[in-house]
Parts: sequence; structure tokens; C-alpha cells
Amino acid sequence: MRIFVTGASGFIGSAVVQELLGAGYEVSGLARSDKAAESLRVAGVEVCRGNLDDPASLRAGIASVDGIIHTAFNHDFSRFKESCEQDRRAIETFVNELAGSSIPLIVTSATGAVQGNDLLDEDAKPIPVSGTPPRAIAEEVVAAAAARGVNASVVRLPPSVHGHGDHAFIPMLIDVARRTGLSVFVGEGKNRWPAVHRLDAAVLYRLVLEKGSKGGVYHGVAEEGIAFREIADVIGRRLNVPVVSKTPQEAAEHFGWFSHFAERDIPALSRKTQKDLGWMPKEVGLIADIDRPEYFL
Repeated sequence: MRIFVTGASGFIGSAVVQELLGAGYEVSGLARSDKAAESLRVAGVEVCRGNLDDPASLRAGIASVDGIIHTAFNHDFSRFKESCEQDRRAIETFVNELAGSSIPLIVTSATGAVQGNDLLDEDAKPIPVSGTPPRAIAEEVVAAAAARGVNASVVRLPPSVHGHGDHAFIPMLIDVARRTGLSVFVGEGKNRWPAVHRLDAAVLYRLVLEKGSKGGVYHGVAEEGIAFREIADVIGRRLNVPVVSKTPQEAAEHFGWFSHFAERDIPALSRKTQKDLGWMPKEVGLIADIDRPEYFL
């Protein structure tokens, strides 16, 4: 079987590619640069040159494939609205091409893009779109597509997908602490983040490809909720800087746009996902993973 992966040279997508190749799949990947294309060729992946803003390249990439895994997303949060719209357009391109077929499409969303009380599970609903489209706009497109018969499903990832090559939220926190000389948490720092190792997440994408259901929503959550204070403590110790509490107002000045994430309490479950797919996360947890020199180079 031949699977097309967007974001195939990225932090998560590259792990998905290796998981698929190891399971005997043929893989083609979207590459928008010469560097990305070369890394895919070295990995044994067929290269499709293009980008998410080029529908023709997306349609060419999915010609004669047996499945699509969409992990690409522009994480420039200064252009979040544009990134969400770009994501929506790309998914709609796939959906329109898949009408009338049974080819699976797996789309990526985020546990932080849904609403609920306390622990968020797979039945939690996306935050309604109003004004600036949230990340969960992808879920609205998938739900509508599944209602039309398209074999589309969603993998929600937690705010920390960690592991070798991480360049997302934890490295951002480390950079802020390094620049300011403080490792900061908000209030008592009891707000919780779920987490998953990128290799465990990659296994989940493969299992959804093989066992997922039309319109299914799956949680890539290995750890349900890690107190933000614990993350700040590791960063402070590793950088030898004070670990301090700030009020929400002070945190807004300290973190800037990131303060919204730094104070959110969004623990999440994956029990249904694990039961339905037989997914068993086994990699190292977040705190042990980030408590390594490699995260602080």
C-alpha cells in the first residue's frame, strides 16, 4: 500500500514516515524545499514537490495512493488565522478528491482545540469557530466530509509532542527562560498539559490508518496531565535560573502570545483510543525526556 504524507520531513511527519516504512508501506511525501526533498529521498520516500497553498500539487500527490496522513501545519502563531485557513483549504482539497472512494484520510487537530470540563476525552467537541478560526476548524471539515461518506478521521495531539528534534512549545519555554533569566509558571503552576512522545504518536497514526473508523476521533495522549510547574522546575534547574510564579497579568507580559498556553489547564484522556485501536504508548515520559542535555543545546 502507498501512503501520502504531508509534513513528511517535519518533526511528527518524519516519525510517521519511518513507522510506515518499518511496517512495509510505500510512502510518498510532500516537500516544499530542496532540503526537504533530499531528506525524503535519503529516507526512501517518493518526493512530491509542492506545498499546502498549491492544490494542484496536493491533487498530484494523492493520485493512486491508498491512504493520506496530513500532519503539515504552519506553526507561525503570529499568522495563526492564516495557518488555520491554509489547513482548511488543504483538507478540503483532499476531501473533494476522495469523494466516492474508501481511501482513508487522517487529519491532525489538537486536544487544546476542544472544549469540556476537566479531562477531555475523544467525545469532547471542538471549540466553535467564531472570528479567528481555531485549530479545530479541521475537525469541522472532517465531520462534514464523513457525513458525505468520505473515509476521514482525526488525530488530536496534545500541546507537547516531545522527543528528538522537538522545536515546539517546550523549546519555546526554554528559549524564554534563557532570554529572561527566569523559568516562569502561572499562579500555583497546577495547570496540566497532556503529552506524547513523537514515536508513540507515529504508531497511533499507523493504527488509525489500519483500524480507524470513518469520522473517528482519536487522542494521541500518553500522559493525561503534567503540572506546568514540573516543566518549569526542570527548565530552571537545567538553565540554573530561578523558578518563579507570576500572575496572569505578569505572565502575559513575560510570555507574550504564549501566555495563553502557559496558563491553560487542559488534561486529556486516550482510554477509548487505546481500547479501540490497541495503542499502547511505551516511550519515555515528558519530564524524563526534557531532563536531558539535548533539550538545552
